[in-house]
Amino acid sequence: MTAEETANVGDFDFIIVGAGSAGAVVATRLSASGRHSVLLLEAGPRDRNPWIHVPIGYAKLFTNPRYNWMYESEPEPELNGRKIFQPRGKVLGGTSSINGLVYIRGQAEDYDHWAQLGNTGWSYADVLPLFKRAEHQQNGADDFHGVGGPLAVSNQSEPHELCEAFIRAGMERGLPRNEDFNGARQEGIGYFQTTSRNGRRCSTAVGYLRPARRRGNLHILTEAMTEKIGFEGKRARTVYFRHEGRLTRARASREIVLSAGAIGTPQLLELSGYGQAERLKGFDIPIVHDAPQVGENLQDHYQVRIVFRAKKPITLNDQYHNLWRRAGIGLRYVLQRKGPLTVSAGYATAFFKSQERLATPDIQVHFIIFSTDKMGQALHRFPGFTASVCHLRPQSRGSIHIKTASISDAPAIRINFLSTAEDRQAHIDGLRYLRSIMHAPSMADYMEQEVEPGLDCASDDALLAYVRAKGSTIYHPSGTCRMGADEGAVVAPDLKVKGVTGLRIADASIMPRLVSGNTNAPVIMIGEKASDLILAEHGT
Repeated sequence: MTAEETANVGDFDFIIVGAGSAGAVVATRLSASGRHSVLLLEAGPRDRNPWIHVPIGYAKLFTNPRYNWMYESEPEPELNGRKIFQPRGKVLGGTSSINGLVYIRGQAEDYDHWAQLGNTGWSYADVLPLFKRAEHQQNGADDFHGVGGPLAVSNQSEPHELCEAFIRAGMERGLPRNEDFNGARQEGIGYFQTTSRNGRRCSTAVGYLRPARRRGNLHILTEAMTEKIGFEGKRARTVYFRHEGRLTRARASREIVLSAGAIGTPQLLELSGYGQAERLKGFDIPIVHDAPQVGENLQDHYQVRIVFRAKKPITLNDQYHNLWRRAGIGLRYVLQRKGPLTVSAGYATAFFKSQERLATPDIQVHFIIFSTDKMGQALHRFPGFTASVCHLRPQSRGSIHIKTASISDAPAIRINFLSTAEDRQAHIDGLRYLRSIMHAPSMADYMEQEVEPGLDCASDDALLAYVRAKGSTIYHPSGTCRMGADEGAVVAPDLKVKGVTGLRIADASIMPRLVSGNTNAPVIMIGEKASDLILAEHGT
C-alpha cells in the first residue's frame, strides 16, 4: 500500500472498528466529554430499514444480506455434517439491530467465575453497576436495575393466554414464578424483558448513537469495511478500510478498539498479522505477533425446538394466515404499539437445572407463540407454537480462522457443537423436563399435539438423534479472543491485546466463558467497561 493508492481521512484520538452492541457504546462514551476525537467504522449501512425498529422485524432481516453477514459454519461433525447458519448484524447497531431483543444478563456466578480465572475487575459486584448504568428499566430502579441509561428495557407489551398457561404449567412442575430473571435469582418461569421502548426496538444505534451522533468530535462512517490494522513495529496505529470503492486509511494517536464481534475480530487480527505464526505464514501475511490462541475457545449456545399444535386458534400462525386478522395486527401496532409485532424472539421463558446436582440452572427455554420449520421461513398453516431447550454452559469448544488473506472471504467457523457427553446429555434431560411442563394440567386446554419430534421420540438414543438432526445455534458466538491473566490469553483484564500496544478489544470475543443466557446485554456491559478502562488511562 502506498500513499498514492490509499485515501486518508485523517488522524483521530480513537478509532473503533464495528458499531455494534459494544462498539456503539464505546464510541458514545469516549466522545461524551468533547475532548477526544473518535472515528467509528461500520461495515454495514445506517439503520433506516423500518423492519429494524419493529420488534418482530428480526424475522424479516434474518436472511437479508444487506444487514446480515450471513455466516455459515463448516460441516459440524456431531450434527450429521450439517452447516449451521450464523447470522450477525451488518448495520449500525450491529446484532443489536437484528436480534430477538431478549434482555438477559446471565448469572452472577458467570462473572464471579471470570474473576476467579484471574480477570480482576470482572466479578459480578464489579459489573453490576455497569449493567445498571446502561439501563433504563421500565419497572424502576432497585438493587439490580437502573433508570436513566441509554438502553431501554421493557416488559412485554401485554400477557398472552398461551404464555400464561405455560407459566402456570411450569409452576405445577415445581418452578417458581420469576418476575425478574436479572435480579436476585435466575431460576424460575415467567416473561422475558426486551430491549425496546414503546413497542420499538432500542438497539445501541438508537439508545447510544442517536443522541450522540451530532457531536462534532464523533465521526461515524457506515459502509466502511475494515480490511486490516496497520502496525508500526508492535504499536497498532492505522486502520485500513474500504469506503465508497476506495482503499482508505485513518490513524489513531491513542488507541484502536476492535468491536467486530466474536467472528469478525479474530479474522481481522489474523489478517493484520496477529495470530498463530505458522497459520499466517501459509497466507503470506507478515507476522506482527505470534498469538496461538487467537480464534480458539469458540463457544456458542445450541438450542433444540419442540413444535406443538394448539387446541385454540390463538397463535400468531392463525393471525398471520388470515388477511383480516393480519391487517388488524398492523393497525393495532400503529395505534397502540401492542400485539404480535412487539413480540421478541422469546415471549416467555424458564430457567431450570437439567440435573439436581447443579448449583444453578443450565437450561433456558424460549417459548414463542408461533411455529415454523426453520427461523426466517414461513409460519405453519396450523395453530402452532414453539418451545426450545438451550444448554447454557456448553463444554464444547471450537475455532474461527481465516481461509484466505482477504476480508471478503468469510472465515472458517468450527463450533464443534455436542462434542462432549455432558453437552449431549444436557439436551436430552432438558427436553424431558420441558415435555413434563407441556403435559402439566394447565396446558391440557391448549396443547393438542406435539408435532415435532412427536412423542414416539422417547428414548435417549432417539432424542439425541433428534438433537443432532434438528438443533441449531441460538446465535451467541463468543470467546475467540479470550480475556485472561495467563500467558495464552489474547487480551488482559484491561482488554489490551497482549504483545502489542495501542489496541484493545471490546466485544463478545473476550468472554473467557460463555454467560448463562443471551449475550446482547453482557456485550453492552463489556462496552461500558471498556469505556471506563480507556478513559481512566487517557482522561475523561
